[in-house]
Amino acid sequence: MYKIVISAVAMLFFIGCSSQKDVVGKTGMFQSVNKEEAVLLQDGADKQFCPRCGMDLIKYYKTSHSATHNNKTYQYCSLHCLEDHLGDGIELKNPMVVDVGSLKFIDATRAYYVVGSRVKGTMSKISKYAFLNKEDAGKFQAEHGGEITDFYKALEITKRDFKYYK
Repeated sequence: MYKIVISAVAMLFFIGCSSQKDVVGKTGMFQSVNKEEAVLLQDGADKQFCPRCGMDLIKYYKTSHSATHNNKTYQYCSLHCLEDHLGDGIELKNPMVVDVGSLKFIDATRAYYVVGSRVKGTMSKISKYAFLNKEDAGKFQAEHGGEITDFYKALEITKRDFKYYK
């Protein structure tokens, strides 16, 4: 019995001392939302999954991006997967991103991105979260760190995320 109590206390000590680098949302991860909160823009049986990597778009909703190609809408789990599709020579139009504040899709070229915060990213060690207005981005930055930038700078940083693979 003594060993069980000591083991339990030691386990609680280690859990309490571990660093929490990620911010956890209602569903277990900051990026996640409940199914009812997510908007899926693409069609078909696999509309809930990123067409580039297969990750669940509801689980990674707050980093979701979308764009169109030949009148077909694609929804990606991250800016990385959108950029990866661009890397195939595909001309994507109308880039959209989820606004972390409202959970609605907004024009990515008008969004304020917080890049490199302490909140875990998707498909990258460097997180990228988008906001409709600069004030919301500033609040997020004040709480979690990172740099406020625009879509084009965030895309440039994304291109460097995995440059050794290309």
